[in-house]
Amino acid sequence: MALFNSIPKATKATKSLRVLARLLGYPDAGLRGDLADMRSALHEEKALMPLRLAELDALIDLLQRQPALEAEAGYVELFDRGRATSLHLFEHVHGDSRDRGPAMIDLAQTYGKAGMYLAEGEMPDFLPVVLEFTSTQPPREAREFLGEMAHIFNAIFAALQQRASPYAAVLGALLELAGEKAQPVEIAAEEAIDAVWQEPVVFDGCSSKGQSKPDQPQPIHIVRKPRPSQGAQA
Repeated sequence: MALFNSIPKATKATKSLRVLARLLGYPDAGLRGDLADMRSALHEEKALMPLRLAELDALIDLLQRQPALEAEAGYVELFDRGRATSLHLFEHVHGDSRDRGPAMIDLAQTYGKAGMYLAEGEMPDFLPVVLEFTSTQPPREAREFLGEMAHIFNAIFAALQQRASPYAAVLGALLELAGEKAQPVEIAAEEAIDAVWQEPVVFDGCSSKGQSKPDQPQPIHIVRKPRPSQGAQA
């Protein structure tokens, strides 16, 4: 998986993607107990630039020294209390529209064809799940897959930076692995969590609040169609 568009060869980042997926998970005792090994994996694989590794080290340091309840409460407040920082990718694309259900099914089927199946209660568009799948793909395909989601990563990255959250380093790392640069975007004021969604705000072609009309163009296609040689989907 290449780090920059100017680098022709894709660099393997299997371990790094899995660590990034873990870092975006709920910081329970199990995750905190694995932080030292996660740090080692990032540095051994060297798929990320030193500056980005230093930022991820800072996040790991924070999670290691924070009291458990503080880390867990901060995670919930950051990722579960607002739409702009949601880790459910289709919430940024489809919102509450009827298109979200079929998109979930398509993505779950993509995982199934790769021999991966969701645990009970897991949602296919949850970013840690998406990254676990991406880590199983060949380097070039993984980089392209991340690139298709880069505008969503960038929107979440900007929202996390606005909150001065060290978790922004994880989204910055994903953008780097996708061969993209983080671009400043305008973050719209969030409505109450149960408010009726209005006309969507667009982030570089992607709505962070969902599609407002059934005929609105789809801004991202996370599930790639098979090549003709692969045959039709079952």
